[in-house]
Amino acid sequence: MDAPGPERRLAAVLAADMVGYSRLMEVDEAGTLARLKTHRLELIDPSIAKNRGRIIKTTGDGMLVEFHSVVDAVSCAAEVQRRMARRNADVSPARWIQFRIGINLGDVLIEENDIFGDGVNVAARLEVLADPGGICVSGAVRDQVGDRLDDIAFVDIGNQTVKNISRPIHVFRVRLEPDAAEASVMSGKDDAAAATTTRKPSIVVLPLVNMSGDPEQEFFADGLTEDIITELSRFHDLLIISRNSAFVHKGKAVKVQEVARELGVEYVLEGSVRKVGDRVRVTVQLIDAQTDRHVWAERYDRKLEDIFAIQDEVTGAIVSTLPGRVEAATQERAKRQRPDNMAAYECVLAAKVLHHRSRREDNAQAQILLDRAIALDPNYAHAHAWKACVLGQTWVYAWCADRDATFQQVAAELQLALTLDDNDSDVHRILAAVNLTRDDHDRAAYHQERALALNPNYDLVVVQQGEFLTWLGRPEEGIAWIRKAMRLNPFHPERFWNHLGRAYYCAEKFVEAAEAFARITRPDFTHHAFLAAIFAQMGDGVAAAAHAAEVVKLEPGFSVANYLATQHYKQAADRARHEAGLLKAGLPA
Repeated sequence: MDAPGPERRLAAVLAADMVGYSRLMEVDEAGTLARLKTHRLELIDPSIAKNRGRIIKTTGDGMLVEFHSVVDAVSCAAEVQRRMARRNADVSPARWIQFRIGINLGDVLIEENDIFGDGVNVAARLEVLADPGGICVSGAVRDQVGDRLDDIAFVDIGNQTVKNISRPIHVFRVRLEPDAAEASVMSGKDDAAAATTTRKPSIVVLPLVNMSGDPEQEFFADGLTEDIITELSRFHDLLIISRNSAFVHKGKAVKVQEVARELGVEYVLEGSVRKVGDRVRVTVQLIDAQTDRHVWAERYDRKLEDIFAIQDEVTGAIVSTLPGRVEAATQERAKRQRPDNMAAYECVLAAKVLHHRSRREDNAQAQILLDRAIALDPNYAHAHAWKACVLGQTWVYAWCADRDATFQQVAAELQLALTLDDNDSDVHRILAAVNLTRDDHDRAAYHQERALALNPNYDLVVVQQGEFLTWLGRPEEGIAWIRKAMRLNPFHPERFWNHLGRAYYCAEKFVEAAEAFARITRPDFTHHAFLAAIFAQMGDGVAAAAHAAEVVKLEPGFSVANYLATQHYKQAADRARHEAGLLKAGLPA
């Protein structure tokens, strides 16, 4: 009796390859590998798993994946390409990571954990035909998918002759239609249910009025208005009316409340530009349209030397201040409502305030509010991101019964938030912090860089940049970033002083470090530990001993070794400095 031959089966085969891999590796080998690894772990592999695919093999820049269903294979490819495009949106084109994907339905040979045969070869050739960021499929795939995927379309590019395949292959290019969220934005129609439950603060920036009597200043006023709209749109918890809608009112005498009613917004930003001699004066005011009350007003006077530099500076000043003022005004509104009437956004807003207090009872209340927000709007990425942040706080302070389970929950919430919106700076900010707790500085750097690119005027991202640079052993740079965050948000959380104190300590500026930690009104044992180390380094044994005693009182099991295990210094010298100060203060080793 003849021995059976290799097993055969029909399979949907996906072949993917990274575009420009060699060039990117030559320019930045470590950075390219780190970004590729992050994309794999957070985007590509989860999408394959979700669509029931099996990774057969990977190379440095590509992979081969088997699916039992062509619908699953095409769905996976579409999701990967859409999300990769969103990730590249805020990255320099020179650093884009893009894939070509080919999908075939055909007969394959099975040998151990590998697959071979014509079905695989055709998929590989289809991948070569795809555009960067694109997908090509065989006629068999097109026939099997039919009309079962509403968010894609197929473009017939005819029979193609490809390398090492004797017969021509009928090829279709996949055209990715807008997904549901994008289609809603493009059509100008919001999902009514989502709008009701999330109810983000909405704002229109009216065209700034040129008061100079100089027609040449008109371009400056319009450019400044457009820049403000563009930069505010980076804050995913603000709903910004588009430029086209806002500029309908250019040159018209308007009543704020009528404009707000027409556009359905809660806040209106209006202002003027005036040239006075060699100076430009920009005046802006934020108005609560419901009460016709001025929430905030500011005037910027700048010397007329470089008008584009002035435009950038004034834009940055307005954008860095405005979201905080909107948030404060919305918070005041929320306080006047019964808690069970709070919408998803307001729940998240209140949870943020509680989180910043860094107290166990406030953390517990924040979790309740975030759970309510997610129940109201399960697809609210920002709520999932902040739930991860609040749970992460319970992990850091050991306020949870099972730290391992809590950390897994943090990771799950972040992965969901990333899937829902991987252009939310908060998602990447929190992912950077989580990876830092694992001492994975490279992956933390990737997410921190992305958070900063997505929203360079967000105080929590900016302060974390300073904190991160301090962990890397660059405290002088860290101090500058932390100080910038404090300027961006004069009402910043008290914990900013903790970050500044640590940075000053690492820079061996002990007097400044002590002054920073002294600004904390309710210090915990970690703050007292730093103060003990600071005064020990300054030679003040009495003060060092007093703070060391507070450490042991608040945390009876404290040891220097266990404490330092929770710190994330990359440089041995920074860890050694911290250890020396703690031991010199008399804290138990």
